[in-house]
Amino acid sequence: MERRYVIEGGVRLEGEIEVSGAKNAVLPALSATILAKGVYKFKKVPRVRDVFCMLEILKHLGAKYEFKKNHLLIDTSKVQEVKIPYELATQIRASILFLGPACAVFKEALIPFPGGCVIGKRPVDFHLNGLKKLGAEITIEKGNIIAKGGNLKGAEIILDFPSVTATENLMMAGVLAEGETIIKNVAKEPEVVFLGKMLKKMGAEIKGLGGDKIYIKGKKELKPVSMEIIPDRIEAGTFLVLAGLQKGNEIVIKNFCRDFLEIPLLKLEEIGLKVEFLNKKEVLVKRMGSLNTTRIITAPYPGFPTDLQPIFTMLLTQAEGLSFITENLFENRFLYVPELNRMGANIKVEGTVAVVNGPTKLMGSPVKASDLRAGAALVLAGLCAEDITTIYNIEQIERGYENLVEKLSGIGARIYLEEKN
Repeated sequence: MERRYVIEGGVRLEGEIEVSGAKNAVLPALSATILAKGVYKFKKVPRVRDVFCMLEILKHLGAKYEFKKNHLLIDTSKVQEVKIPYELATQIRASILFLGPACAVFKEALIPFPGGCVIGKRPVDFHLNGLKKLGAEITIEKGNIIAKGGNLKGAEIILDFPSVTATENLMMAGVLAEGETIIKNVAKEPEVVFLGKMLKKMGAEIKGLGGDKIYIKGKKELKPVSMEIIPDRIEAGTFLVLAGLQKGNEIVIKNFCRDFLEIPLLKLEEIGLKVEFLNKKEVLVKRMGSLNTTRIITAPYPGFPTDLQPIFTMLLTQAEGLSFITENLFENRFLYVPELNRMGANIKVEGTVAVVNGPTKLMGSPVKASDLRAGAALVLAGLCAEDITTIYNIEQIERGYENLVEKLSGIGARIYLEEKN
C-alpha cells in the first residue's frame, strides 16, 4: 500500500500545538532496560516508527511491552542474550545502542551494522574503540559486530568527536564496569543528560552530565525505574518555524523547553519572528511582516542542531536576500535541496554551504522525503506553497513525528493522509 501526504498550502495557521516526548531520549532509555532485569515504566513516549523498531528488537530478545496511550510498560525479566537479526538492526540506526549494555551484562552479543537515515557517514569506530578500552573483545564478521564482555573494567576514554550515541553506549557500559570510568569530549545533548539521569535513578554513580567529561563509578547491579520522557526539541524547533510560513500566523507551542533551543530561538528572532514565553512550558510565536536573512552554522549541542538545518533552510527561502547555511556534521544533509528547488526555491549548494536566495514563490509539486528531517522540511514547504503538494516516502517522516497530520490539522493546516493499493 502506498501512503503519502497531500497538502493544500497557503492557509493561515493559528492555535495550539503540543510537543511530544523526545524519541531520541526514548531510544537509549529502551536499550538501557537490559542493564537491570525487571519492569520499567515510561511516560510521554511518542508512538513513532523508530520507537516501535526498538521495541520489536526488545521483543525479539525476550522482553514484553504494553502501550497505553503514551505510557509504556516494559518487562525485561526474560532477556537472556543480545543477538539481533539483520532485518531488525538495519531498520534503525539506534540498534547500535544495545551494544554497550550487552557488553556490560552478557558474555557475548551479536549486532549487525545499523541502518537509519542516509544523511552521511556515521562510523561506529568511537563505540568499538571505547568498549575495547573497557575490556570488551570486538570482532567484525560478515557485517556483524561480535562483542565479548561481561567483566568490564573502568578506563579513561577520549572520544575523537562528541558523538551522542557513542557517549550513550559508553555510559551504559561504564555503569556496570569495575572501578572508575572517565569519558572525555562527550556529547552534551539533553538526550544524553536524560539517559544519565535515568542511569543515576537506576543506582549508577555518575558525575559531569552536560559537561566535557563524565565520571562513572561502576556498580555491581542496578534496578528498574520509572521515567517521564523530556520534550522533543527537534519537533519543537519544527513547530517554531510553522509560524514563519505566512504573515499573520500565530501559534502557541505547548510542552516546550526553552533551555534546549537557545541558538535556534536566537536565529528565529534574527529572521524576524516574534517569540513570547507565556510560562515555563508554553511559547507564542508570531509572524508580523517580512523575513530577514541570516547565517546558520551547524554544530554539536549547544550549537545549532543539524536536525533543524533543513527546516530553517526551508524558512529562509521566504526571507529577503541571501542566507548562508553551513553543514558541519553530515555530508549528505542537503539531499532535500533539489526537492525544494523543484517547488520553486532558489538554493545552490557548494560543498558544505547552501546559499538561499529569497524570497521565492513556492508552488505545490510531487516530492519525496529522502530522510526524516528532509521530509519535515518538505511538509513545511507544502504548507507554505500555492496549490497542492504530494509528499512520498512518508515512512521517513513517521520515524520521528507523532500524529503529524492531526497536530497540523488542529492549527488549520489542510493536510491529509492518502493510502492507495
